[in-house]
Amino acid sequence: MTSINIKEKLGYISKIVVNLLMVIFSITCIYPVIWMVYSSFKTQNEFNMDILSLPSSISLENYANALKTANFIKYSANSLFNAVIGVTAIIIIAIVTSYFISRFEFKGRKLIYGLFLGAMLIPIHSLLVPLFSIFNSIGLYNTRFTLIIPYITFGLPTTLFLTESFMNNLPKELDEAAAIDGCTLGRTIFTIIMPLCKPILITTGILSFVFIWNEYTFALTLLDSDKYKTISLGLAKFQGQYSSDYVTQMAGIVLATLPIIIIYLVFNKKIIEGMTAGAVKG
Repeated sequence: MTSINIKEKLGYISKIVVNLLMVIFSITCIYPVIWMVYSSFKTQNEFNMDILSLPSSISLENYANALKTANFIKYSANSLFNAVIGVTAIIIIAIVTSYFISRFEFKGRKLIYGLFLGAMLIPIHSLLVPLFSIFNSIGLYNTRFTLIIPYITFGLPTTLFLTESFMNNLPKELDEAAAIDGCTLGRTIFTIIMPLCKPILITTGILSFVFIWNEYTFALTLLDSDKYKTISLGLAKFQGQYSSDYVTQMAGIVLATLPIIIIYLVFNKKIIEGMTAGAVKG
């Protein structure tokens, strides 16, 4: 047996081992989701008897209870309001700020960029108590726009970093040609540069949407009125002091997760394209 044949066999074996490990890893990631979905069709007694078994029959009762108990429609509307306003503001601020940082040399440019990068290192939940005190003292506690402010603040640094990195790869001749054609600065940013940044903006927009939709701690701390509560707070209603309605909670989680799954399935190629194009500075 020649050394070449040995190397080929070793390479073949190593590929099998790697693929096997990837399959096992994929199963460990996918199975909890599958388990949650089929468990949402079980009764509480069935779940208590055997948490891994399949349901004896398909029933939508848990989903009906989830819609009623969690105020699903109202809370989802609140979460959607926060997400749409928050993501829109994050993208607009990020594209304008990234343009100035990427295209112009001015005093304090590196400092501003460094502050945004430094903000990515701050554990956001360490600011809960200061935020609660500040919001309570200035009258922003428990209002329609209470959560949007921290969502924009903590979602902006990552978005700006990826957008600025992506924008660095766009030729500056585009700006010069736009200026020669008489375009204003605002028109250049929003009609020429912004469409070219579409992949990274879709990526960061979806990441910000997922963060806002799933966020729980800020909503729990800064909101008190049932009028403004989000879907994450609604799902917590299934957790009692002495017992928990797990099957109904799983049905609620499935319903709450559906928008995220649909968005990812529609834009998954754009997400990957944006991350690979914008994650490395040119």
